[in-house]
Amino acid sequence: MNLLPENNFYKQILKLALPAIAGLSTQMIVSLVDAAIVGRLHDAEYTLSAMGIGVLITWALVSFFSSFSTGTQVITARRFGIKNYSECGNVLNNSMLLFFSIGIIVAAIAMYFAHDIPYIFTSNPMVAHYAGEFIFFRFIGIPFFLLSVAYRGFFFGINKTKIFMFSAIITNVLNIVFNYVLVFGKLGISPMGVAGSGLGSTLATTTDFLFYFIVTILPRYAKKYEYFKHFKIDKTIIKNIFKISLPVSFQNVFILIGFLSFMGIIGKNLGPENQAATQACISTLFLSFLPCFGFGIAVQTLVGNNLGAGKVKLAKIYGYETAKIATYYTLFLAIIYIFFPQWVLIIITNNQHIIDIATNPLRIAGFAQIFYATGVVLANGLQSGGKTLFVMLAESITNLGIFVPLVFLFVHIFNFSLVGAWAALPIYIILYAVVIFWKFRKEKWEEVF
Repeated sequence: MNLLPENNFYKQILKLALPAIAGLSTQMIVSLVDAAIVGRLHDAEYTLSAMGIGVLITWALVSFFSSFSTGTQVITARRFGIKNYSECGNVLNNSMLLFFSIGIIVAAIAMYFAHDIPYIFTSNPMVAHYAGEFIFFRFIGIPFFLLSVAYRGFFFGINKTKIFMFSAIITNVLNIVFNYVLVFGKLGISPMGVAGSGLGSTLATTTDFLFYFIVTILPRYAKKYEYFKHFKIDKTIIKNIFKISLPVSFQNVFILIGFLSFMGIIGKNLGPENQAATQACISTLFLSFLPCFGFGIAVQTLVGNNLGAGKVKLAKIYGYETAKIATYYTLFLAIIYIFFPQWVLIIITNNQHIIDIATNPLRIAGFAQIFYATGVVLANGLQSGGKTLFVMLAESITNLGIFVPLVFLFVHIFNFSLVGAWAALPIYIILYAVVIFWKFRKEKWEEVF
């Protein structure tokens, strides 16, 4: 028996999810525009491959630490659920101190090795050079990015996803402008090519931090959450952020290592054109992935709020209902990917040869992403209940243990084409979704973090 009318569930879910989706969708648009800008350089087969490697390497490192926002969000949501607002502010203080310190270290290391890392994933020196330039300039802004991550987790936890939406719109519009100016060389600036895309993203990241800082000093937030009044280093909060976030961080790294391996296997066995087509497909999948993450943000907050208030049954209902809505969305996208793939790919590149290569792989991806919604949404629900280790293990086994070996087997051993490589994707995603659904269904959360 439902605890609330069904329409009230949807109202609460969409109230949190839609602003998050809007914000993430602007990131999706930026990813598509960035790829489209780079894809229109004269050597697109190299620049797109380089950007694909650069973006995935950047995400692999950034995701490990930016996932600490999960700990910030979950802990804040619990405090918010019991109306302990000053403790919400204290969570933000400790998150910012932790994240900024980590950001300085990560940026220094990544910039130092920026030009060496790409050679792990490609044998083409031109692709490696472009990717190294992108990574170097992108990592300059990592400390400010991680400060924004702390703010993001805080605002998600207090149910203010609209703040993220406004920040994302402003930041990502500027990202497009910066990328266009720097990549092609406008306003008297020399063209930077792929490196300009990395620097443009860094400049946009800095504006994102400034936006969040301005919002937090507004009286309506500063007075309520008192983060300037009661600043103290709280080892318990920092410990709990690590406890919740580290498995999520490793999970995200496993995902990206899996896709980097996927790109690497294709690049080394099938060449740069197939690697560029793969990057085009991955870029289009953001139409599915980022909105699903938006629903995941909503369920993480709703589950966290209700678990904090001791409403375990209500928390699970929100998980199922959110997964249902997200699946409606991925079903709609599947129709477009399967029957009209060229319409989506033309956004990424005007190179007809790359579009032709990518068409059938995108159809396969379109089918696979239908099941992605259930996996992502319910995984976020489990994470909010403290089951981050289980979700990490499920991801690592299905991705690195099944997906990557299958791609290697299909391409390197059986000599399948690009379509054969992409055939491994539905196997991985469906298995992951089934495992996560099973765990969420049986989970009772007798012990809530």
